[in-house]
Amino acid sequence: QVHLVESGGGLVQPGGSLRLSCAASGGTFSDYTMGWFRQAPGKEREFVAAINRSGGRTYYADSVKDRFTISRDNAENTVDLQMNSLKPEDTAVYYCASKRDPYSSKTYYSSYDYWGQGTQVTVSS
Repeated sequence: QVHLVESGGGLVQPGGSLRLSCAASGGTFSDYTMGWFRQAPGKEREFVAAINRSGGRTYYADSVKDRFTISRDNAENTVDLQMNSLKPEDTAVYYCASKRDPYSSKTYYSSYDYWGQGTQVTVSS
């Protein structure tokens, strides 16, 4: 059983930055592809970014490409999401997730096995 805990959310002005972190426990962290998803009120959960087991490959939603950066530290069992140039439309609850199967889709939430509780990000002036 993998346990994921997100941190780092908060209120930020448009154009600002936030760094989310997800700490994992249980299982072997480097066995899992890690992803970040978000869900805004009244909307479906959507893919934000993913990183493969070694950290050598990253994937992004078009809406966040060139603004967000996902990274992982397999020694510390953490995955981070650096968010720059934030926009009001980035406001959502952000979830960290992990999946064991490296070949299943990285963008479908149903591919992921474990989820954190989420952290709120609000972008507003």
